[in-house]
Amino acid sequence: MFELPEYLTIAKQMNKSISGKTVLSGVMGNSPHKFVWYNQNPQTFSRIVNGKTIGDAYCKGRWLFIPLEPGYVLVLGECGGKIILVDSNNVPSKYHLLLNIEGNKSIYAMTQMWGAMELYRKGEELKRQYIADMRTTPLDKEFTYKYFKSLIDEARSEKKRSVKSLLTQDQLIPGLGNSIAQDILFNARLHPKTQIEVLSEEEIMTLYKSIKETVNDAAKNDGRNDEYDFYGNLGKYERVLDSKSIERGCPVCKSKIEKIQYLGGSSYYCSKCQVLKK
Repeated sequence: MFELPEYLTIAKQMNKSISGKTVLSGVMGNSPHKFVWYNQNPQTFSRIVNGKTIGDAYCKGRWLFIPLEPGYVLVLGECGGKIILVDSNNVPSKYHLLLNIEGNKSIYAMTQMWGAMELYRKGEELKRQYIADMRTTPLDKEFTYKYFKSLIDEARSEKKRSVKSLLTQDQLIPGLGNSIAQDILFNARLHPKTQIEVLSEEEIMTLYKSIKETVNDAAKNDGRNDEYDFYGNLGKYERVLDSKSIERGCPVCKSKIEKIQYLGGSSYYCSKCQVLKK
């Protein structure tokens, strides 16, 4: 699944290569998928996007916004898979979204699991669930330690919550997902199940720095090396903990990397560096 670093990379590459280009035609998709969400019917979508000019794309959390001027914005959210620029004569046979643009180029999107591919009148997208009232992301200048500490205090007052839950659930910190959470927690030397209520002030600061540094590192390296950018290239950020790390062992102490199923996905951690704090 795309997370904040991947969407940021795609947005930058879009602005470099297709901003100002005209959409010649658009198709909502030819490969039905019950977990791809559209908000237009195919005929309306094609009619609206035809002749529109692509504006500067931007992202917020795990949502990508592509202005189609005048008056509309295409929203791709919570997606995984590919959003890639190709020559129009090399479009894959199956896709969930396709925009043919001037210069014999096409943008095609294909998601692996689920995702939103929706077209709104500009401003209406801000009312959509998960976009409306979205919190501050780790790459926003407002994501200060003071803000993060207030988020910790809020989470502590609501319910018992682990550090992994803080990173990956309820969009408390938009843009993060299960993949980058592994590295954030490893860099902070925290076990995924550690409850935030037992964190010391020093550990909270360490977690904050790890979020900022890990996300920035992934963004500077064009996203994770198991996700594709807008040109069809894999990112250059190498994950510290993933399924392959079980064989490699901990990069710091060489201890065994453990795998557990926790909060909707696999969690990896070093049995020595990330001891569960109670």
